[in-house]
Amino acid sequence: MGVSVPKWVKRFVKSNFLLTLQYGCSQHLYVQLNAMIQELTIRNFLSFKDATTFSFEATDDKTLEDCQVVQVGNTRLLRFALVYGANASGKSNLLAAFEFLRRFWFERKETKEQRTNVVPFLFDKATVSEPSSFELVFFVDTVKYEYKVELDSKAILNECLSSYKTVEPTPLFKRTLNDGVSVVELDARLNVPEAALQEISLKCLPNMSFIAASDMVNYMLPEISDVRHWMHYGFAPVILPESEIFQVAQEKIHDDEDLKEHLLAFIRHADFNITEVHTEKKEIKIPNFLKTAILQNESLSKDQKDELLGEGTMNAFRTSFEHSVVNARGSETYSLAADLQSSGTRRTFGVEMAIYLALKQQRLQAIDEIESSLHPELVEFVLTQFLQEKGRSQLLITTHYDPLLDEVDDMFRKDMVWFTEKGKDGATRLYSLTDFMGLNEISSFRRFYRNGRFGALPNIG
Repeated sequence: MGVSVPKWVKRFVKSNFLLTLQYGCSQHLYVQLNAMIQELTIRNFLSFKDATTFSFEATDDKTLEDCQVVQVGNTRLLRFALVYGANASGKSNLLAAFEFLRRFWFERKETKEQRTNVVPFLFDKATVSEPSSFELVFFVDTVKYEYKVELDSKAILNECLSSYKTVEPTPLFKRTLNDGVSVVELDARLNVPEAALQEISLKCLPNMSFIAASDMVNYMLPEISDVRHWMHYGFAPVILPESEIFQVAQEKIHDDEDLKEHLLAFIRHADFNITEVHTEKKEIKIPNFLKTAILQNESLSKDQKDELLGEGTMNAFRTSFEHSVVNARGSETYSLAADLQSSGTRRTFGVEMAIYLALKQQRLQAIDEIESSLHPELVEFVLTQFLQEKGRSQLLITTHYDPLLDEVDDMFRKDMVWFTEKGKDGATRLYSLTDFMGLNEISSFRRFYRNGRFGALPNIG
């Protein structure tokens, strides 16, 4: 390649090379959002065959009300939820639904032949050819909104955003498909000029969201622009077990001293012997394999690819950690490169960085298998720190770590616990702990779960 490529760059590309870009530039670090999600209904997507609803809405239970429940109008919303289930039961697919919407909203298509990238339920001959649908209910400030989209692999069939300023919803925009052409309607009360509507309609290809099309027009659509702003900044990328989230963290701590001090304080409190962290930034030539990865990525528009590759260089970061030890000579300090740190140390930095940003920006952060590479007590510590904060940030995790069930009513609420179970037809069933009767009589939720009383266990035997 003619250039020495750091090992972390190759790992970064293999896992998720766009993660840093998806987390946004440093100047957007503290974009303040005042929004929360109420529920998401999924149909015919991945392992979700029938309409399935996940909800952050709180029950009437007053347990841990102060920090963990946010009153928005007449609706009580939760800041946290965790999902249990056997491997391949559909836990990750719930997170994938949120991730699909986050990407879909702003994916620009160059031609109408490009696919929408939606994947239907594939274990049924009927559903393979049927459209998938998503319905998201959320609040921006105190206004309730509902976003609906129905699409197949080739086109968006229906798309609508409605507001609930009264009991009845008011569609702000509607978009349908007529003979392969998108037909866009806007609420007349928005007073959008005809020229702006025509420009949006022209850019709204059948395989691209209205949100992406309106983002390409130099016109602020009243109220819709506020929702679009939340859609852009309110969803952090899903963190997977294989995500190189530490690579994002080292860029952020290089540019943000407050974040660096927070992570150092956190890591010290978590009983690591790290006393300092140093990050250096170096500009390197973009290696050929990374250029190829960018050019072949369908989620990037031509303009975005040109912007990324325009100058032919990228920032590479080199991080070292200072460790304090006590030996026969007394107290000594040693510096170790990031590559020599344990995967648990790197992931701890990355996960806590993501949660810190979620708290600062008041946005949703989803983490798949949060216990991956983390000690169980550290998992509890991370979650406790989040749950003690106030605000509108929301955290959704999947986990196999069932000792957390011993913390129900102490660390978190019953209505925060969900389960996934896959049926014989291959479809995922999602259900809440609160769907069960007699919960107040249970002495150990963990024991009940292990005994199969809640389902969502692997069928071994």
